[in-house]
Amino acid sequence: MRKQGILLINLGSPAKPAAPEVKTYLERFLSDPRVIKTPRAIWLPILKGVILQKRPAKSAALYQQIWQTAGSPLVIYGREQQRLLQARFPEACVELAMSYSEPLIPDTLTRLLQHGVTDLTVIPLYPQYSGTTVGSIFDEVMGFFRKSDRIIDLRFVHSFFDQPAYLDYFANQIKASLAQAEYDGLLFSYHGIPVSYVQAGDPYPEECQATTAGIMARVGDFPYYQTFQSRFGPDEWLTPATDTTLKTLPGQGVKKILVVAPGFVADCLETIHEIDIENRAYFLENGGEVFTYLPTFNDDPAFTEVLADILQG
Repeated sequence: MRKQGILLINLGSPAKPAAPEVKTYLERFLSDPRVIKTPRAIWLPILKGVILQKRPAKSAALYQQIWQTAGSPLVIYGREQQRLLQARFPEACVELAMSYSEPLIPDTLTRLLQHGVTDLTVIPLYPQYSGTTVGSIFDEVMGFFRKSDRIIDLRFVHSFFDQPAYLDYFANQIKASLAQAEYDGLLFSYHGIPVSYVQAGDPYPEECQATTAGIMARVGDFPYYQTFQSRFGPDEWLTPATDTTLKTLPGQGVKKILVVAPGFVADCLETIHEIDIENRAYFLENGGEVFTYLPTFNDDPAFTEVLADILQG
């Protein structure tokens, strides 16, 4: 008898907003050769000898500002997304895994096999494909089954940036916000990646551009800007940068801005702190008057329907 399984996978989060737990998380994350492509002989001494000595304490202080009573927002929302999808598909076995924190992908796949799953759909919770995110998840899943004597029917979702329900959600949220208040512009912020990755063939910026175009086709004629955030390291990253753009827009007469981050399906450090605290401050300090960040799906049941459309498509 066939048994369906659905595996949602997101990035992960430190177990606690404290330096030791953040160090464990960052070491897993920044050791991934899909994330940092610098040769291991060069990168690992830098990571372990420099970055992991200083960055965990700084990052822990940021996590402390967004931490909720029940834990990390990313994990809290991920669990709720799992719960809602399980209710939507009660006959299936729905699990949640993280790339760089518990529950880890291999452990979760083992649990799915123990539950007797024969047909598995893996959905990385990244609307736009990048080798740094979806590609890394693909490697982990395929690596697990390369070591397994049991191979099941597997469907791997590459991306869902063009899913109508996904685009409709952001467009409707934006239109509702524009109807409630006056804004001079709309800013789309996506997580950045190094330019060298794109030159090597990563289609990520194309899918970001297609996302923005798909949402704006539904929103209609309104001034908008597309930017990239979260630069890390000395390499050249995709531009324009979110922080630089928000610092300069007030001087161009854009005093009231509505900000959305369609590359995220759950709010996390990069949206709650980087966008809604850090970049809000940049905008207001440089003459901006109104800064509104529009939260992403989080625990909205609408995301369940996006996932349902993907599964039934």
